[in-house]
Amino acid sequence: MIEIMPGLPENVVAAVANGKITGEDYEKVLIPAIEDKIRTQGKIRMLYQLGPNFTGFTYNAMWDDAKVGIWHLTAFEKIAVVSDVDWIIDAVKVFKFAIPCPVKTFRNKEFAEAKAWISE
Repeated sequence: MIEIMPGLPENVVAAVANGKITGEDYEKVLIPAIEDKIRTQGKIRMLYQLGPNFTGFTYNAMWDDAKVGIWHLTAFEKIAVVSDVDWIIDAVKVFKFAIPCPVKTFRNKEFAEAKAWISE
């Protein structure tokens, strides 16, 4: 399940993922939130937390994640990924060279720092 977090600046899409994330989660929640912010804000910032109850992605969710990143590659000003899953942190570090904006990873205990960084 993906939920959009309230209370961040208008140009920030903040999402928390818990449990098994599906393509439907992307198609019904995350992608519309991203596209709506792009329409209203132009450039956006993304705070994506894989919460303590995150258990993984389905194939369709991974595909949707890749597609939204490619379709809107230049729309992001900053991306913060918060996770305690080592392979997620490692994957972000490996692929961040291909993303044309600052990308930082944080652990769940550092969520406040991630929120401050994405908001500044």
